[in-house]
This record gives sequence, C-alpha cells and structure tokens, in this order.
Amino acid sequence: MKKMFSMFAASVLGGVIALSSYLYFVQPNNSASTLETKVEQSQPAFIPTNFNVNTTALDSDTPNFVTAADQTIDAVVHVKNTSIYSAPTSLQDLFFGRQSPRAQVGTGSGVIISPDGYIVTNNHVIAEANEISITTNSNKIYTATLVGTDPKTDIALLKIEADEDMPYVTFGNSDNAKIGEWVLAIGNPFNLTSTVTAGIISAKSRDLTGNYEQSFIQTDAAVNPGNSGGALVNINGELIGINTAISSRTGSYIGYSFAVPSNITRKVINDIMEYGAVQNGILGVAGGSLNSEIAKQLNVDETEGFYIENVEVESGADKAGLKKGDIIKEIDNIKISKFTDMKGYLKTKQPNDVVIIKYLRNHQLKTTEVTLVKRLIANFPLIGTLKEPSKAVLKQHKLDFGLEIQELTNNPRIKDAWIKNGVDSGTIVTKINNQKIYTIDDIERIKIDLPPNEPIVIEIINKDGEKEKYYFQN
Repeated sequence: MKKMFSMFAASVLGGVIALSSYLYFVQPNNSASTLETKVEQSQPAFIPTNFNVNTTALDSDTPNFVTAADQTIDAVVHVKNTSIYSAPTSLQDLFFGRQSPRAQVGTGSGVIISPDGYIVTNNHVIAEANEISITTNSNKIYTATLVGTDPKTDIALLKIEADEDMPYVTFGNSDNAKIGEWVLAIGNPFNLTSTVTAGIISAKSRDLTGNYEQSFIQTDAAVNPGNSGGALVNINGELIGINTAISSRTGSYIGYSFAVPSNITRKVINDIMEYGAVQNGILGVAGGSLNSEIAKQLNVDETEGFYIENVEVESGADKAGLKKGDIIKEIDNIKISKFTDMKGYLKTKQPNDVVIIKYLRNHQLKTTEVTLVKRLIANFPLIGTLKEPSKAVLKQHKLDFGLEIQELTNNPRIKDAWIKNGVDSGTIVTKINNQKIYTIDDIERIKIDLPPNEPIVIEIINKDGEKEKYYFQN
C-alpha cells in the first residue's frame, strides 16, 4: 500500500515538474509568435509620403487670377446709353394726341485703355445714344463723348475728362493667345462694381455670321448681357479681347462667349483717332477655305488653307505674282487654316503694310512679299460707283460719315430716275437701310446683309444740304 502511494506521489510530482518546465521554457515563445502574427494580419498597407508641403509647385501650376484681377478690375467701367425713342404714329395718337418721346436706357461695360480717359466698348452698347454716362469701379460718374465707331468690328471709342490719371489696361498680343490658355472676363453689367469670371480660350478665328466678316476669340468664361464691351485678359492682366457676344437660345450664357481680339481692337481705335474711320489694307484675292469636299472638287490635295479663285488686277497680290490655284498657308508666320484666320490677321494691317505670304503652287511651298492696298471704290447696283470723300467735302456738308457718288449706275432706268431727282456724281450717300456708311467696306457688308424681296432705303444729301430718302424694291 505504501509502495503504491509512493509511486502515485512520484507521478504527480513528475507531472508538476514537467508542466512547470513547459510553461517556463516553451509557452512564452509560442505566445509571442502568435501575437506577432495577429499584429501583422491587422496592419494596414502604408505608402511612404513626404509631409513637407512644397508651395512652390502649387504656385507654379495654378494660375494667379488674383494678380490679373487686381491689375484690371478698376479699369473696367459701367456704360449707360440714353436714347430718345419716338414710337410710330398710331390710331390712339389721332384721338388723344401725340405722345411725347421717351427715354430708353441701355447698359453695358467698357475698358479704360489710357490714363487720360479713352474707353473702348462695343458699338451696339452705345448705338443711337443721345447721352453716354460712365461709372467707374470706385463709383465716380462721368459724361462721355463718342470719338468714333466701327460697326463692322462692333468697336466704339469713348472719351471722358477726369482730374486725375485713370487706371487702365495694357494691350496684349492676341495673336499669341493659345487655345486652352486661362483667361478672365471682366465686366460691369449692373452698375454693381466690376465682376470677374474665369475660363479658357476654347477656339480662335470664330465667325458667327457665315459671311467671314468676323474673327472672334471664343471662351468658356461666363459672359451675360451687360458684359458687352468688357475686358478679356490673360493671367498677366493684359487685354487680349473685348467681350462682344454670346451664343444662346435663351438670352443667357450657356457656355460660349466671344471677344474681338485685342490686335483688331487696337488697330480700329488707332485708325479712328488718326483718320476718323478704319483704314483696311486688302490683299486683292478672292476665294475660300479648303476642306476635304472642296479639295476633291478642285482636285487639290490640301484640306487647310485659303484657295485663290481670283486675283484683282493691279492689286498687291497681282503685283507679287499670286495666281488662281495658289493656296495661302501662312501670313507673317501665322498659320492660315481657313478664311477667318486670314481675314482676322489682315484686319490688324494698314494700307501699304507689307506682309510675307507662304503659299503652295504645284505642291511646292513658295514665299513672296505683298504690299497691301486700300480699297478705293465700291459698287452698289442701285446707285453706281462710290468712293470715300475728302474731309473737306464732308466738312462742307457738316458730316462725319458718308460716301461720294463717283459715277451713277449703267442701268438706264435707275440712272434716269436719279438724274431726274437731281442726284448725280458728287452727291453724298449717308445711309442704306438706316445703316450709316463710313467706309467702302461698309458697302460690301451691306450688300451681303441685304434682305431679299424687301424695300431698300437710300438716304442722300442733296445739293441744298438737305436729307432725302429714296425707296427701291429689292
């Protein structure tokens, strides 16, 4: 019995010693291993980062709109146009008497371009104005005088007199503006101080009429009615356009706005200040833009450029050797993809300017210099040949616009009717369909815009200095 108890006690003691040894020597290592495994499984994936913020990279990649706005916002003004409107005579007037003419007010924006108070705006902002009022961004109000206009480019030049130098915007080179470049549109549409919107240049050389008379910069900067005449500037605060139009079915901005390029604007206002009207230098060619269909019809390989259909005799192009079938590819290193590219660039040029033309002839690229000339005469079928009169002739009639009849039309019936009414060579034609005529180019524009099957109204100054209107059926 004692022997069995001794054996049992020895077994228990051995088990205790074995268990203690296991817990002391083995279990700690296994517990650590298990903990490490669990920790590794629950750890998230880490990507090394640099916690040192580099503001230099942010500054270089982000356009500085604040600087551009600071440099230009005070040079954009509110323009108010007050005109006197007389309604047509109505049946009510016969019974209750003629109503008094009433004032109509139109508003827009303008851009100060010189410290002595010259302001650029759109012609349509101040058209038919009896009084023009300017309100600056600092809420100062001035009365403006109209220096001159160019309806064709929709540019007008105003002048205000101030006791101090005015803040102004400097001109940039719109030819250097790039598609995708950041721009700011600045306007003062509601006389609530200037407003700034941002966008990019979406396209260049846009024509909204289909008559190849325009060459707008297109942007997606928000522009609404009242912003007309405001500034389009780059991030350096340089003026690259005058906001003029929007494309909209509702009358409000839907993503497309258009600006007259600054190079055209600058040339127009320089001409107005120096000559009183725009002086356009012409190349002396007629033709059109190329595309794949037209190229196929003409049997040429090019799908970009200006295809010459005709060269005017004795024009600069004629003297330089350009011929029918030549394809103009560049003018002064400006790429010509379509007609509006060429039209827009030539609008920045004066008569007697020399331009370098690169053109294709028989698949060979050639270069020539062309001296631009001034269009001297224009033909209007219902009148005849018209020319720009001298300043002395206009002064004699107390006019600042109008063209002189050089020779009446060859149509015997119309010619006899003019002569019977005392109209002959030397008579001044002032308006056609209520549109004032300043230059020969105005005649070309009016001919394009004449509505079919509608009467044409021609206003002239007779020999006694009186206005007369003649009506013709188109």
